[in-house]
Amino acid sequence: MMTTKIRVQLSVMMFLEFFIWSSWFVTLGTFLSQQLSASGQEIAMAFETQAIGAIVAPFIIGLIADRFFSAQKILGVLHLIGAVCLYFMSVSSNFESFYPYVFGYMILYMPTLALVNSISFNQMNDPSKEFANIRVYGTIGWIAAGFIIGYLFHWETKNLLEYTFYMACLASTILGIFSFTLPDTPPQSHQQSIKIKDILGFEALALLKERNYAMFFLSSILICIPLAFYYQETNKFLNEMGMEAAAGNMALGQVSEIVFMLLLPVFLKRYGIKKTLLVGMLAWVLRYTLFAFGDTGSNVWMLFLGILLHGVCYDFFFVSGQIYTDFKAGKNIKSAAQGLITLATYGLGMFIGFRIAGIISDYYVLGESHQWFKIWLIPAAIAAFVLFTFLILFKNEKIKL
Repeated sequence: MMTTKIRVQLSVMMFLEFFIWSSWFVTLGTFLSQQLSASGQEIAMAFETQAIGAIVAPFIIGLIADRFFSAQKILGVLHLIGAVCLYFMSVSSNFESFYPYVFGYMILYMPTLALVNSISFNQMNDPSKEFANIRVYGTIGWIAAGFIIGYLFHWETKNLLEYTFYMACLASTILGIFSFTLPDTPPQSHQQSIKIKDILGFEALALLKERNYAMFFLSSILICIPLAFYYQETNKFLNEMGMEAAAGNMALGQVSEIVFMLLLPVFLKRYGIKKTLLVGMLAWVLRYTLFAFGDTGSNVWMLFLGILLHGVCYDFFFVSGQIYTDFKAGKNIKSAAQGLITLATYGLGMFIGFRIAGIISDYYVLGESHQWFKIWLIPAAIAAFVLFTFLILFKNEKIKL
């Protein structure tokens, strides 16, 4: 059983971990476009660093964290160095000077997502029951950052988005120092040989021999293209449309994420994995259609509904997909299977998605604004294609929860 002290420590750790990410990442596209005059493809390059970080992260964890150093010490060092990168991102005067720091920062930050999980799991007797109660504070941290930017300080409307990096820098420094007080999480495999195929989860490639899982795997990569449009373009879109407190309003999507997370087990049990995944994909189609037809006048409800659909979009596809992967993998390759699907989606899928979103954004630019109606119909069409293909080719099956 975790003590109250450890529970509080882990909760604070999770809060700060995702507070830092939300502090600057949500408004990154707007910052680059408005304050550094970056093109769509340059903005895509900045967002692609997340995907590169996701690809590099398993090597940092597998080759360093699991073999030589305690997880909490590596977490502290990465966040302290990351704070320096965030500061230099804030004072960059053009994209050329900004890019090396965002690239370096995401290489440092993405491994910390696995580290905070490892530190948490190491203190739990039953992670399946205890982890969600700790992880929820990460979502609360993401929401808090959006509320501070959008509702409290109005940095978007004041054209002061460099302050988001100052806030993230401060939080990263605090978490970096705080990490050294966390419970010890010693290296797990320092006496074992490490193989690249184990780090990347290639052992789980055997799952792709089954048509059903192969269809899910391919759909997961393709649905990340619409997901990349959301992360890269939405805040810029809402600010161009003249929405007040866009970052704060976008944080409502994480509020819905918490609500639908509670509904997901009920939906899975009643309707099965296929219908759950289909609902998640349908939500992507509906969200971008709402964005295409919405405005800040009489149709502002469409924009808010599109934001609130985030819980369905994310939970019903990505979280249920993680559950499905866990079920299909069995006991022996659970970690490898989760590592492989993460590498495929947040690595390969998001990289492709960010690149496409950047090209589309540049193609439909009109003066200092964009033809958003045409832009949003493209990810809607991609999501509809994935939905239709999945509906035809994926056979329903029962999974144990």
